[in-house]
Amino acid sequence: MKLVRYGNPGKEKPGLIDNEGKLRDLSAVIKDIGPDQLGDAALARLRKLKVDKLPRVKGSPRLGSPVSGTPKFIAIGLNYADHAAESNLPIPKEPVVFMKATSCIQGPNDPVMLPKGSVKTDWEVELGVVIGTRARYVSQKDALNFVAGYCTINDVSEREFQIERGGTWDKGKGCDTFGPLGPWLVTRDDIPNPQKLDMWLDVNGKRMQTGNTRTMIFSVAKIVSYVSQFMTLEPGDVITTGTPPGVGMGMKMDGKPAPVYLKKRDVVTLGIEGLGEQRQQVIAFKL
Repeated sequence: MKLVRYGNPGKEKPGLIDNEGKLRDLSAVIKDIGPDQLGDAALARLRKLKVDKLPRVKGSPRLGSPVSGTPKFIAIGLNYADHAAESNLPIPKEPVVFMKATSCIQGPNDPVMLPKGSVKTDWEVELGVVIGTRARYVSQKDALNFVAGYCTINDVSEREFQIERGGTWDKGKGCDTFGPLGPWLVTRDDIPNPQKLDMWLDVNGKRMQTGNTRTMIFSVAKIVSYVSQFMTLEPGDVITTGTPPGVGMGMKMDGKPAPVYLKKRDVVTLGIEGLGEQRQQVIAFKL
């Protein structure tokens, strides 16, 4: 299933995408798509619905994040060896874990706002994992059973804040608008192997990132199991799993560093095989 939330910010309704790619309204069936709707039993009830009987939504409404009420937004850094190399950092021996503020979560096509004083805002296409069942100390073998589904994420990052301002990475990762999710949540039964997904990102129509989740250093199963050793994963938690090479920070010209960062009016488009595409226009800071 492809589950969505559509409508104005803060007033989104639940929906799903039918086999013809049309948006159907779920608001008569469930109140929202959040922690209570992500467990196996709840998703099984949705699968039994006669989709062609659900109301079709007219037009092209705004899509919000496909999941509401996310308790934690967890991120994995340097999870592709070639991205670690372009960042001039060693390949990690264990997953690098940091947090993105849940307040940065937004719809897949909402504008990305440059933070006040930003000079190094960057892009990162990433596979998102949405937890469906409470997970504590789960084994790698069983880890995917705790996943509700997957989504596309742009892990927008301010590199000066992240790297040059001291402390943890978090301050460059959780700025407002830095967490576009969606367009939809694809349930795990439709993604039997999350380690075989093509991914890409363009800036102003120019291809910047091309990758595949098979080149992850740590698989989705390993990540879910690993993180569950350090914190309880709750339904609705989102884990973004790292990015392939091609970020602005790593750009080179004639073999020398030539970083490129986002500026006002740039347009970022990105997507992951089977998980849909995003489009964001970059806007200047405003209160």
